[in-house]
Amino acid sequence: MKRLYLATINSWNGLVAAARSEQAVREELVILAIAIPLAFIIGVTTARAVELILVVLLLLAIELLNTAIEKLADRLTRDHDEQIGRVKDMGSAAVLVALLMTGILWVFAIAERLGIV
Repeated sequence: MKRLYLATINSWNGLVAAARSEQAVREELVILAIAIPLAFIIGVTTARAVELILVVLLLLAIELLNTAIEKLADRLTRDHDEQIGRVKDMGSAAVLVALLMTGILWVFAIAERLGIV
C-alpha cells in the first residue's frame, strides 16, 4: 500500500510540474475539464461518453510523454543535435496522431448525436 501511495504522489507531482512548465499540458487539462461534462451531453450512450473522455485522457498521456522526452533531451544538451531533434519531432508527431484520433472520435460522436451517421 505504501508503494502505491508513493507512486501516486510521484505521479501527481509530475502532472503538476508539467502543468506549471508546459502550455500544451495546461491547454489539454482545460480541454479535459470541458470534455468531461460535454461528453455526457454529446455521447449517445454512456459508453460513448466514456470513450470521449478516455480519448482526451490518452491525448494528455501522450503529451506528458512527449514533454518528458523533450525535457530529457534538453537536459542532455542544449546544442543543436540532429538525432535529438528527430526524437523530439517523433514525440511531437505522436501528439499530432493523438490529436487527430481525438478530433475524429469527437466529430463522429457529434455526427452520431445529430443523427448524421
